[in-house]
Amino acid sequence: MDIKIIAIDIDGTLLNEKNRLAQPTIDAITAARQKGIKVILCTGRPLSGVKPYLDALSINGSNEYAITFNGAMSQNLSGKVITHQTLTRNDFLETEMLARKLGVHYQFETMDAIYVFNRDLSPYSIGESYLVRLPIKFRTPEEIQTDLVISKAMFVDFPKLITQANNQIPQELRDKLYIVQSEPFFIELMNQNASKGTALQALTTDLGFSSENVMAIGDQGNDLTMIKYAGFGVAMGNAIDDVKQAASFVTKPNSEDGVAYAIKKWLL
Repeated sequence: MDIKIIAIDIDGTLLNEKNRLAQPTIDAITAARQKGIKVILCTGRPLSGVKPYLDALSINGSNEYAITFNGAMSQNLSGKVITHQTLTRNDFLETEMLARKLGVHYQFETMDAIYVFNRDLSPYSIGESYLVRLPIKFRTPEEIQTDLVISKAMFVDFPKLITQANNQIPQELRDKLYIVQSEPFFIELMNQNASKGTALQALTTDLGFSSENVMAIGDQGNDLTMIKYAGFGVAMGNAIDDVKQAASFVTKPNSEDGVAYAIKKWLL
């Protein structure tokens, strides 16, 4: 196994069950990087929500990278955007109206803010704002500027409502957008060309490597594309069944430092 890149999801993977970056995980990633292996955090979060963990791991500079917004964006850590697959205004209007029909909260994210369209905020929107360190802005659809750059949209609500909504999304929309349930309370809607897998493939190629040089570690449906792309896909012990079935190896859950366990077992 000739691994040159480790792609790691954040929530439910890098972070433990208390949403903390545990010291054994920091130590294992540091040891891998000392061997020359590049570590790329791949997440649904914007870069603002990734930075605390990059700082804790001492990953920075123009030769280090992150994949954000579930693959809609890739960038180096000096701030240069490499790829950005965005939603159109028509995508926004269509998906916002669908959210109304499905009876779920709706929001979209830019690089600078979370925009919501219901005065009664979902608690999950508030939680997302805290996690990704972006302010919430309430707007009506008519108030959204036509030139606003939208990285991703989300259906946000209680798990029961999100499950119901996921079963009612028209196939026509699924054919047009990349739609994935990333948490029991989130359905994410993105440009059709956006996914963690496609972004990781493009970045791997740019760095002069192939899929056989990649280990990818994740737990949810939005990690599935990168697990399938990687030469060695690792599912967390707390991963959903689809991710476990697609993976080459199932590590311990995030409550037991599963990322550290996989890195030590296979790369150290």
